[in-house]
Amino acid sequence: MDCEPHAQELSESPFPRGEEALRSFLLDSVGSIAEVISQSAEISEGTRTLAPKAAEALRTSGLTAMKSPRSAGGAEAHPTIQMDVIEAVTKLDPAAGWSLLVASGIAARVLSALPDDAARELLGSESFPLFAGSLKPTGSARRVDGGLEVSGRWAWASGVRHADYAVAPAFFEDQPGVAWVVAPLNTVEIHDAWFSLGLKGTGSTEFSLDKAFIPQRFASLTGKPVRGGALYRLGYGSAAHEHGIFAYALGRAALDAAVAAAEEKVRGYAVGKGIAHREIFQSAVAEGELRLRSSRLLMADTATRLFDSAVEAEAPIALQAEARAASAFCTNEAIEVTTQIFRILGGDSVMQGSPMERIWRDLMTAQAHLFVSQSSYEALGRLRLGLSEEAPLG
Repeated sequence: MDCEPHAQELSESPFPRGEEALRSFLLDSVGSIAEVISQSAEISEGTRTLAPKAAEALRTSGLTAMKSPRSAGGAEAHPTIQMDVIEAVTKLDPAAGWSLLVASGIAARVLSALPDDAARELLGSESFPLFAGSLKPTGSARRVDGGLEVSGRWAWASGVRHADYAVAPAFFEDQPGVAWVVAPLNTVEIHDAWFSLGLKGTGSTEFSLDKAFIPQRFASLTGKPVRGGALYRLGYGSAAHEHGIFAYALGRAALDAAVAAAEEKVRGYAVGKGIAHREIFQSAVAEGELRLRSSRLLMADTATRLFDSAVEAEAPIALQAEARAASAFCTNEAIEVTTQIFRILGGDSVMQGSPMERIWRDLMTAQAHLFVSQSSYEALGRLRLGLSEEAPLG
């Protein structure tokens, strides 16, 4: 977790050093908010955004700082530690798990890339700032005196209603490249556009800026890190383990729910038979467990190799592409395991409010994300076949 030893400290990090100590600290933090997160899940689902108590719990727990540089008050946690934390929160409430992975990822991008004076200002409040936004550049930025004028509309801004700042990548109007700008939430317009199949409680709605002035210090003109260690040289691979472990956690939840219901669940019109005693279910449980465990191990292995490759320089594009493909693989395995269980459980699974119904909807919504699309396999395949030296995120 090498953070740069001589980096100027902008804010003291409250997190312990050493991987095991940090893992225990962060998982203890999850435990401290577990009751609030679990009890808020239905409220989040009904209001289509993270419940205020759940959002505040994530903020005060320090978990949203787990991916940010130590010199900016973060934990700079190894990807495998992040996996453990996201899995633990997702098991409590998938909406909270998704909100955490987005908020911590955007915070890391902002606090690793902005100039010192801007980072200090963002870190000036009592609690670690909560960020929302998009990683897809859809707006436009024009240079003006003292900064940028930015306009556009951004989607999939998970947690934006509870954030302090919105992050908006925008294409320059007069030159190639993308500016990453940070706008206080009171300067953006939030649109009520999140009417989704699943992950309803994430509040992943849209926001817009209309000729908003962004001071120069609150814009990164390259998006490249100016502080922190290997964690900020992973390229787009930095998001792979997050998406992979999120899907794994949903697949594992589906398997656990099925096992818990197995003794009472009976199928058949005439002489019913408990599904626990059906060979097809027994096989599905064993195979599902092995498929999920193997996909998690693959994601951890890929994330570790990606991290190790970035100690001195940005991770090779081939490893970034492999990490993304591994994330898509984890997602596909979770979908297939969940689908098989869903079919075996039968009618109860489709009823609104059942554990399987919620898991299925959330998993189908998560797999729609571009990052875990089937194109990740195509990109890695082209690299392996020597047909290309590039693997764009598309």
